[in-house]
Amino acid sequence: MSAKATGSAGRRVIVLGGTSEIALAIVRELMLRAPREIALVGRDAEGLARSAEELRAAGSTRVLTFTLDALELERHSEVLGEVFGELGGADIVLLAVGALGVERGGLPDDIAAAVELLQVNFVGAGSLLMQAAQHLRAAHSGTLVVLSSIAAERPRRANAVYGASKAGLDALAHVLGDDLHDDGVRVLVVRPGFVHTRMTRGLDAAPLASTPEAVAATVLKGLDSGAHTIWAPRQLRLLMVVIKLLPRPLFRRIKR
Repeated sequence: MSAKATGSAGRRVIVLGGTSEIALAIVRELMLRAPREIALVGRDAEGLARSAEELRAAGSTRVLTFTLDALELERHSEVLGEVFGELGGADIVLLAVGALGVERGGLPDDIAAAVELLQVNFVGAGSLLMQAAQHLRAAHSGTLVVLSSIAAERPRRANAVYGASKAGLDALAHVLGDDLHDDGVRVLVVRPGFVHTRMTRGLDAAPLASTPEAVAATVLKGLDSGAHTIWAPRQLRLLMVVIKLLPRPLFRRIKR
């Protein structure tokens, strides 16, 4: 058996990070094609309720909400068991858990905050990724869409901790994709660049900046194409080929 090419057709969608603007844009794009049953999982109960109402108003046939913090590792197994059980399984799981952190630069002044960022973006998100993967493996079907970052490809000194945390999650997702392939489960890793969201408000936009809606459109194309990795926008792939070839003495001069 190999990963099944169901593309964007899956009816049951789980969003881990249920208030993520990018993840919700992906769900709305999916709903333009067909009705979906959706489970939103996140730490902000009020935000989840608002998101659920918006999706119902947009035509979702069923929206469930579950409160869970990425750092509550001891609850991940139990809550995801409830999510998959109540929804009746999942065809598409969107992993959109993550934080940007306040401090920019290399070695942080606030190491405790930096460690917490690593715990959220890699340990917590990685735990949720593996828990979801177990459920999909048991069903021998489904697609895991993992929102990574262009920063994962070659973390830079301007955002060392965030880049390192995304690099860890990105690597885990790719290796799990290889491991799950013969079980009928597909992993799609999404590497957006700078996206205009609440999280990036107030920051200077990087070249090729995008929007949640533009990322969502790229994700759906990736789902239907059978890709295992996509960049949003697509031009970032060529840019990263160049950046990854830069000699280290030259690369370390990049301070933004």
